[in-house]
Amino acid sequence: MTESTVEYVRYRIPAEKSAEFLAAYTRAAAQLAAAPSCVDYELARCEEDFEHFVLRITWTSTEDHVQGFRKSELFAGFYAEVQPYIPYIQEMRHYTPTTVRGTGASVPTIYAWAGGAEAFTRLTDAFYAKVVKDDVLAPVFEGLAPEHAMHVALWLGEVFGGPPAYSESQGGHGHMVAMHLGKNITEVQRRRWVNLLQDAADDAGLPTDAEFRSAFLAYAEWGTRLAVHFSAPDATPPGDQPVPKWTWGATPPYHA
Repeated sequence: MTESTVEYVRYRIPAEKSAEFLAAYTRAAAQLAAAPSCVDYELARCEEDFEHFVLRITWTSTEDHVQGFRKSELFAGFYAEVQPYIPYIQEMRHYTPTTVRGTGASVPTIYAWAGGAEAFTRLTDAFYAKVVKDDVLAPVFEGLAPEHAMHVALWLGEVFGGPPAYSESQGGHGHMVAMHLGKNITEVQRRRWVNLLQDAADDAGLPTDAEFRSAFLAYAEWGTRLAVHFSAPDATPPGDQPVPKWTWGATPPYHA
């Protein structure tokens, strides 16, 4: 999996040309939208000085942009629209995202929306009460340690934006993965785990709004599929990784 790159193109467009400039990029955007190497794009205008514009394009990689898009048939149509404004470019560079990223307090974390630590404790208590009685999952969790449910509650809380209690007491992503090594989890078991977790969320009184449940289920699907991968006999444990941070619409950059 290649780390994406962000291209920034900064323009200074004379006021009398701004309307045609925006119209040109509206047409050119169709080529970006059709490009397999384009993740997303946005053209922003400066509030303090209307002559300044910044185009942000996320590419799957710099090479995919330079060797892929720029050499594709799509580029011809894109270039035809933006070519008159090339003399007004003040900067055009690629940037690699860093680990300094996150959301502000205006967007509540999934952890807070769910109800905090108490909600995740209720969730895991309800979940493992079901697991030990389930004919599909009980063998996987045979000899379950009494503190297991609490550890998973800490894990889920941290994943969904809560305090780093799991990292501080247990370790990072690698520690959680190690719990699944050699267990040979099947697809049937994985699917039952996801289904029981959803039932437990109902029993625990977690929010039922579509936004929360879709993000909650998305993590369950993502996490259990990694668990299946790393439980295989020939799986290679990942390197040292922090606990993933799951938000309302983005997956962490981990992969099998």
